[in-house]
Amino acid sequence: MAWFLARLVLRNCFRHPLRTALTALGIIVAITAFGLLRTTVDAWYAGAEASSASRLVVRNKNSLMFPLPLYYRNRIEQLEGVKSVSYADWFGGIYIDRKNFFPQFAVEPLSYFPMYPEFVVPPEQMKAFQLDRRGAIVGRKTAEKYGWKVGDQIPLIGTVFAGNWSFVLRGIYHGADARTDESQFFFHWDNLNETVKRILPDKANQVGIFLVALEDPSTAPALSKQIDGMFANSRAETLSETEKAFQLSFVAMTEAILLVIQVVSFLIIVIIMAVMANTMAMTARERRREYATLKAIGFEDHHVVALIAGESLLISLAGGAIGIWLLYPLAAWVGHRFATIFPIFIVSDRTPLAAAAMAALIGVVAACAPAWRAATLKVADGFRALG
Repeated sequence: MAWFLARLVLRNCFRHPLRTALTALGIIVAITAFGLLRTTVDAWYAGAEASSASRLVVRNKNSLMFPLPLYYRNRIEQLEGVKSVSYADWFGGIYIDRKNFFPQFAVEPLSYFPMYPEFVVPPEQMKAFQLDRRGAIVGRKTAEKYGWKVGDQIPLIGTVFAGNWSFVLRGIYHGADARTDESQFFFHWDNLNETVKRILPDKANQVGIFLVALEDPSTAPALSKQIDGMFANSRAETLSETEKAFQLSFVAMTEAILLVIQVVSFLIIVIIMAVMANTMAMTARERRREYATLKAIGFEDHHVVALIAGESLLISLAGGAIGIWLLYPLAAWVGHRFATIFPIFIVSDRTPLAAAAMAALIGVVAACAPAWRAATLKVADGFRALG
């Protein structure tokens, strides 16, 4: 009986090829859109998810717009439990055109990169970068996007630090894994500071943030309080937090947008669910005589329910499978096309599972009403309605 029902379900799916194809197409589009929207949300949180629990970020308590004195570094390094301290400044330069955006940081080269083992740089390139005051290191994605090679001159127009700047590309880093941001541009903080001393001496010897590597990640809360307490009531009070909390503070600024994206992803599923339910209702109405005939020759109510539910699930799961299959190349294209906005745009393991669950839910919900009507249909009513 099960084999017979399975064959009948398969044949029913192709009785109206155009209707089935259009319904499946709608599910494919919905599931693919659902997956892309979920991946977009994941991309927003990618920086926080990739952050290390053994690093603290120390910034000005008032705002990132206000710097911290460089001499704070020596005082932080003396604290017990601190492994090393580095520092960085946001540069925000323009490469040729304002559309060419990528993250740029002035860093202390000797201490910064050992703190970030996820940035993998060939040893000879790292040495060349450290020896050249005008040297720079850039991520693989940005280098590929602009066709940069080691030894190229990279001109930038300063925004935060005005002027025309030129750097020599000494190295190209790649990520230790797929979740490493490969779009960033790094150069010597000393190079930046020397220019600031000449044009804005009051802003010299100041940094945007300190990066603190911890010997034991479990000491992060205590060390954060200790650092902030050490600089309390000073002219530049600090706010110390884990790297993940620091990254999430940026995500919080766009929390409303993320909420809208998540709501839209589920609205798409609800809409296609209504479309699928309408399709199955039409199908069930057209086949009332057939269901009455099956009941008249001995089929039970649950057999009729299995026919309707099976057809609905087969169409929705087939469309969902194709949608999930299309999700990966589309996500790769989006990640490449918008690499500067989403440096990490990868379909997570849970996204296809959620998409498959949505496809199954569409099939089940769409079949509920027509299956119930068919199950409660009396044989005489079935023949009378269509005869």
